[in-house]
Amino acid sequence: MVVFNEFSTIPSLLRNVVKNIHKPEETFLIHKKGAEWEEISFATTLAKADAVSAFFLEKGIAKGDRLGLMIENSPEYVYYDQGIQQIGVINVSIYPTLSEQEVAYIVNDSGIKAILVGNPFLYRKILKIADNCLELRYIIPAFADYGKINVPDDVKAEIISYQDMLNTTVTPERIAEINQRRAEVLPHDVSSLIYTSGTTGTPKGVMLTHYNFVENVKVCLQQIPVIDETETFLSFLPLSHVFERTATYHVCCAQGCKIAFAQSLELLAKNMGEVRPTVMSCVPRLLERIHDKAIKSGTAAGGVKAKIFNWALKIGNSYRTTKEAGKTPGIILSAEKAIAEKLVFSKIKEKTGGRLKFMISGGAALPKNVGEFFGDLGIKILEGFGLTETSPVMSVTEYHRQVYGTVGRVIPGIEIGIQNVDDKKMVTIQTHETFNENFECEEGEIIVRGHCVMKGYFNKPAETAEAIDKDKWFHTGDIGRFYKGNLQITDRLKNMIVNAYGKNVYPTPVENTYLKSPKIDQLFLIGDKKEYITAIIIPNKETLQETFNLKEDFFQKSDDFIEDKEINDWMATDIKKISNELAKFERIKNFKIKRNPFSIEEGEITPTLKVKRRVVEKKYAQAINEMYQEEVEAD
Repeated sequence: MVVFNEFSTIPSLLRNVVKNIHKPEETFLIHKKGAEWEEISFATTLAKADAVSAFFLEKGIAKGDRLGLMIENSPEYVYYDQGIQQIGVINVSIYPTLSEQEVAYIVNDSGIKAILVGNPFLYRKILKIADNCLELRYIIPAFADYGKINVPDDVKAEIISYQDMLNTTVTPERIAEINQRRAEVLPHDVSSLIYTSGTTGTPKGVMLTHYNFVENVKVCLQQIPVIDETETFLSFLPLSHVFERTATYHVCCAQGCKIAFAQSLELLAKNMGEVRPTVMSCVPRLLERIHDKAIKSGTAAGGVKAKIFNWALKIGNSYRTTKEAGKTPGIILSAEKAIAEKLVFSKIKEKTGGRLKFMISGGAALPKNVGEFFGDLGIKILEGFGLTETSPVMSVTEYHRQVYGTVGRVIPGIEIGIQNVDDKKMVTIQTHETFNENFECEEGEIIVRGHCVMKGYFNKPAETAEAIDKDKWFHTGDIGRFYKGNLQITDRLKNMIVNAYGKNVYPTPVENTYLKSPKIDQLFLIGDKKEYITAIIIPNKETLQETFNLKEDFFQKSDDFIEDKEINDWMATDIKKISNELAKFERIKNFKIKRNPFSIEEGEITPTLKVKRRVVEKKYAQAINEMYQEEVEAD
């Protein structure tokens, strides 16, 4: 086990691992190089981090300076991050998918002096904006052949290859200086600026300290004590986002686990089979896709195969619910479960590599039926909740206690309050210690106080004061309640729809209900100040293509929405059937089927795949108005 008092800052994590857990020559990082997976030791990682430190010390970079990264998950990210953190420099990771204007804003707002870029596309993006980034002194491409790309004459920043940076001579005197600088990094110093994705306005730089991150890691490992130094994590969510940074990277740095970097989202399934991870952080969308494909694969052939698949799920459900009720499954049920495992479940698990202990789901609420599906298979999904401003974890499922549809127990050391949205009175304050598995309360805004709360927004005191009140409560803007002792998320406060009759509709649970349909990939609910609810629906492309024998050119047509009556009637069948599960004022009365998904490039969704409500409603205002002008069939 980790000796927790051995570290209090990010740069002390790996030093603690090498001192107390693993030998320096043991494997830390794994990545695909050509056709083979290459293993990189702790010693190599620390040596390359020292070279990065030495390079920036030579350039006069001081404690508190900000240095940027715009690069995919890779060993290069780790070397650079470790190298700058141990000399007291602040990591500013930028989403690779952001527009040139958004990148320029972040570079200038944070005062980045150097930026690491991961590929030719990102390099060109930086070169286009560099002349407007007055603080930017160094651009560091981390790929070969960058010299073949033309550098505009107006670029004043120096171009230095990543390899040249790693080749910096690290003298004994420089090592002594690095060690001194590392000792001067204090827990309450800012470790990272992470810019919020900005669904409602200009991105804000969230200041997270070493203390924020390290305490978050400590208490998460306390809440999930089954993570040990033998784990292999497969990393594919962006390290520019706080969830992957903490739940994978920092956890592995603290506990000495291996990190394998997936090549891409497209190759994730292949990489899972090759790496055979034991733990993964993921988002609900991935789990929904695995769920949909497994259901389709198991039932598509019909006949005996489909009957066996459905029987196995039924047995898995009975076995799981029996155990969750605290009972011991009987001999017959246990025997049936073993058969179901051999015939069905093991084949699904093989596609994940066959070694998964659990997956950690965050970033959004996981539909209850999807969580139960994985539970029936015997694959444990631990849900967590938090925001960039909370480092991020505020609550996470305990390994031994699953309550589907919730995001777990409050982590140690913080308070979570539920505040009435209207009168601002406190409904309840819960802590790790006050946990009661039977406790329930009414919903309200989720507020939090404690070690996970950010230092504030960079250079934005007014916005900081608005988010963190005089009693140190951070207002999350999320609506939720406690259910069976666990936190349960209802929706975002700003997403709440109030219809023309004053009824409150929280979109997320309604959207998740409709997402049970295999025909639907994504759904965006509309209806604020309207008489009824409508929706923009993103169909499941594969299902749509197979059902109507559509070619790719169908999805390349210029009109945004599919008007084909047969396709709309096909979708309406599921909408009408599922609507019976909802209250009348929550039901979709009209919809439009969007030809293609919402896009980051078009500014419709954030890098964390949250729909920008204002942008979508403005962009598709005409289509939305049409849904309220058409005659709608009454219930």
